[in-house]
Amino acid sequence: MVVDPGEGSERPLDELLRQHRLDPVAVLLTHGHFDHIFAVTPVCDGHDIPAWIHPEDRVLLSDPLRALSTEARQFFGGRVALREPREVRLLADKTALELAGLTLTVDHTPGHTRGSVTFRSGAGGGPGAGSSLLVSGDTLFAGSIGRTDLPGGDHGQMLASLRNKILVLDDETVVLPGHGPQTTIGRERASNPFLHSIASPGRSRGL
Repeated sequence: MVVDPGEGSERPLDELLRQHRLDPVAVLLTHGHFDHIFAVTPVCDGHDIPAWIHPEDRVLLSDPLRALSTEARQFFGGRVALREPREVRLLADKTALELAGLTLTVDHTPGHTRGSVTFRSGAGGGPGAGSSLLVSGDTLFAGSIGRTDLPGGDHGQMLASLRNKILVLDDETVVLPGHGPQTTIGRERASNPFLHSIASPGRSRGL
């Protein structure tokens, strides 16, 4: 599976696939921001695979400037010519995707954008036996959270997503963010300053 192919990712991705003799089966999009979807159409159409995105962010596949500030839209001249991939499939909250021998659960986590999602695997689906994995997009970073000041962002929704979808996960869950280094839920619960004021259901904030 390919996640969030941004600008400049097409050629390195093809080299990686050739090197490891891999065939992609799908592109998963955590949200529709420009830096996460720029290469989705050439990657999908070039390998004849679908793109998966939440319906709230689908419009951004062809009009990504909708989610940018006025200043950013002016920088791009008010328009960026993109089109959807040939096949687009829509994600729904709590859907279980069976792809490439893995089962991934989709969690709708609005806040960064209206259609932001995370993808999580259960025990045995992560990088080690008995571990869990979370692909968090721009909802959670190591030491930070996603911004909510762009069109479609909502700080209240972000806090609710973090409280109800992220902080309920086990401390050992490995987190792969959309930017920056990987981390764990436990590490962020203990040290992420943006999470300290959020109480998760049935859990204490410390370790």
